[in-house]
Amino acid sequence: MIPVYMINGFLESGKTEFIQYTLSQPYFQSKAKTLLIVCEEGEIEYDDAILKHSNTVMEVVDEEEDFTSQKLIQLEKKHRPARIIVEYNGMWSVKSMKLPWHWKIEQQITCVDGSTFSTYFANMKSLLADMLRKSELIIVNRCDNVLSDLPSYKRNIKAINQKAEIIFEDKNGEVNATLEEDLPYDVSADVISLDDMGYGIWYLDVLDNMERYRGKTVEFLAMVLIPEKFPKGYFVPGRMAMTCCADDMVFLGYACKYAGPVDLKAKDWIKVKAKVNIEFFADYGKEGPVLEAISVEKTKAPKDEVISFV
Repeated sequence: MIPVYMINGFLESGKTEFIQYTLSQPYFQSKAKTLLIVCEEGEIEYDDAILKHSNTVMEVVDEEEDFTSQKLIQLEKKHRPARIIVEYNGMWSVKSMKLPWHWKIEQQITCVDGSTFSTYFANMKSLLADMLRKSELIIVNRCDNVLSDLPSYKRNIKAINQKAEIIFEDKNGEVNATLEEDLPYDVSADVISLDDMGYGIWYLDVLDNMERYRGKTVEFLAMVLIPEKFPKGYFVPGRMAMTCCADDMVFLGYACKYAGPVDLKAKDWIKVKAKVNIEFFADYGKEGPVLEAISVEKTKAPKDEVISFV
């Protein structure tokens, strides 16, 4: 299997700068050959000295219909690379992309221009979401003039891909995108009361800032989910959320320990008050938020059963 590093992003999103920076780092230096496949050429050109020093050969495939398994295999046979970097065209469909069967995507990274994020998110959400959804690392650069918007950018990205590492950068380097004062609820309150928007923001923020919520008490309206083979005495209170479009729905909720008198069934609507513990949970496969129910009351479904991040 040949490892492939897929670098996504729209034109002028910083893909070339990121790849050149990576190629110039000592950890990427190797006697083995790297094949760089460039699917669109922006204003910044690759430095021949960096390519030579890193033993990298570049090929341009600038038409989507030419990006086929047959063409890619031809390039592989021509150069015999040990690894492959693909600078993919952001306007091409990620879903329809087909790589040779023996090319394994080792890592997918998406570069985003922070100064144009809101425009692309509003007008090309489907294309952007496809890139973000499978990325392990998302780099949002050029954030100097949109620092106040970064919390909402982060929520929108996290709604699409909860597991990705997200880095925001301005001209001075990495910046923090989630401050307590940006949250629509009071983290210092005895009970953090979450409305529809607040629940979605809390669900995403706790993933990145678990210590912020350790030992806190939250209260929210939720639907009951009881996964198969879930540990006895646990259920998942949560909400259905629209992350991109009406056809792109996901259930957002964390495991909750419950030993109360109310008999819960799947899809019941409840008002739950719970303490947030941070601990290892087998179904997560790692440490994460585990709720401990203080009270559970059955209630009616809300007018809007699906929450949205946009």
